[in-house]
Amino acid sequence: MSAPRFGRLADGPVPAAGSEAASALLAGDGAVVERIASRAHASPPGFWYDAPTDEFVLLVAGGAALGFPDGSERRLDPGDYAILPAGCRHRVAWTDPARETLWLAVHLRPAADGG
Repeated sequence: MSAPRFGRLADGPVPAAGSEAASALLAGDGAVVERIASRAHASPPGFWYDAPTDEFVLLVAGGAALGFPDGSERRLDPGDYAILPAGCRHRVAWTDPARETLWLAVHLRPAADGG
């Protein structure tokens, strides 16, 4: 039997301005729980996330907006979350330039039936 592990989401890699730092907190059975910290970060022009898995993203601190191919953006404030289905193209439109933005992301394994 493994011992429990404890931590603090606010502790972890600190991103330089204009970038982000991600670290896996837990991985197993095809799922990954990830801490992402960003500051004044945006996805590069023309870049899109297009993951083969469903993703749950919770904005814990700071502020951000996700952009979508139709040109729309959705602002996220602390406590807001997004459920991004597999294949949902999206990008980070911006994150708060004045303070660290902290995310908790859960990437689920693909369904056995492919959908």
